[in-house]
Amino acid sequence: MTHPAFADIDACVFDAYGTLFDVHSAVGRSGKALGDKAESVSALWRQKQLEYTWLRSLMGEHADFWQVTGDGLAYALAAHGVEDSALHTKLMNQYLSLDAYPDVADCLSRLRNGSKKTAILSNGTPKMLHAAIESAGLDEQLDLALSIEDVGIYKPDRRVYQLAVDRLATEGKRICFVSTNAWDANGAANFGFRVAWMNRFGKEPERLPGELSAVMTSLEELPGLLGL
Repeated sequence: MTHPAFADIDACVFDAYGTLFDVHSAVGRSGKALGDKAESVSALWRQKQLEYTWLRSLMGEHADFWQVTGDGLAYALAAHGVEDSALHTKLMNQYLSLDAYPDVADCLSRLRNGSKKTAILSNGTPKMLHAAIESAGLDEQLDLALSIEDVGIYKPDRRVYQLAVDRLATEGKRICFVSTNAWDANGAANFGFRVAWMNRFGKEPERLPGELSAVMTSLEELPGLLGL
């Protein structure tokens, strides 16, 4: 049965990193190089990557997500006493081919079979998104891959979410937005999307504006919310 909040949805828009693509899979492939520091390095890399997007937005000093990702990795490695430029380069290259989560392909297929448009709305650069989508074999399951580079500021700025409205040519209330990142989910809900927060990792909800329409633990639940 269709969830009431998703009764009139035309399109499903997804965050990319941490939602469709496993941001920790880059370090996961190089675990031996980092030894027992691998998990901690990966967590700090992600933390600094996100912090730098918010701080640069507040400072009015935009740099694209490739640079921000590289800066975050440099910080994480240095914080763990790792000085290895070759490893930095290797990890950055592996970030272009992150693993897709196991529930992604089937979810997108079911949405497309149900005549829903599908899109990514991401901090990633067009090059990064194209590489990740191609590596995961999702080219035919996505209508659009939208990058914040078109507006020059990072989520959760309202201009980013407006980009999806403009490119999909549909009202915000007819867009279902999905993100694993709770701050992104709240930002999208505050903008006016119907949001299904995918709490894949059992996180505590954020204390931020924006009312979530649903909470999931897997993308397997999304088609059912839309009555598919």
